[in-house]
Amino acid sequence: MKKTYKYLLILFLWTVFFIYPSFAEDIYVAGITKVTMRTGPGIKHKIIDILTSGDKLEMVEYQRDWSQVKTDKGRTGWVLTRFLTQEIPDAFLIEKLKKDNQELISKFRVLEAENKILADKNSALVNFEEKYNKLEQESADFLKLETKYKKVMEEFAAQKEQIGILKNNLNQEQKFWFLIGAGVFIFGLLLGLITRKKKRNSLL
Repeated sequence: MKKTYKYLLILFLWTVFFIYPSFAEDIYVAGITKVTMRTGPGIKHKIIDILTSGDKLEMVEYQRDWSQVKTDKGRTGWVLTRFLTQEIPDAFLIEKLKKDNQELISKFRVLEAENKILADKNSALVNFEEKYNKLEQESADFLKLETKYKKVMEEFAAQKEQIGILKNNLNQEQKFWFLIGAGVFIFGLLLGLITRKKKRNSLL
């Protein structure tokens, strides 16, 4: 019974350490230049592909010496296990960083272009606001001028009316003095005639 438990424990540990990594785990070719991928686990098998450092693979079956892997193109083969690693290679990271950097540069250029468009729109809005403020000021000035004009016209109408009254009064005064002058003239004329008659009568 103890032997059975012992065998079950060994089988479990073997499953954990050797079978578990074979479930669709991403692995990479370690830091060497090229690795051969063969049809079977051993150098006697045919080479079907050449892998380079940084190539991403999928673990199909893990073994101590040789492991069966699958490339991103869907090809399956065997590679020496010591040439595989779970750590992302530096070369792969560098390429990824370059790609990310290029994407960031592209996004920055897009944002820069959008920022320029927004700056142009903002400038147009500022110009529009300045024109609006100027128009508003001119409208206010126009209203002030209109108010002044109405006031001046009212004063002019009042002065015109007063001038008319003064003219009317002047005409009446002129008539009055004309009548007085005419009366004085007639009175003087009559007085002269009366005086002449008296002189004639005295001579007789």
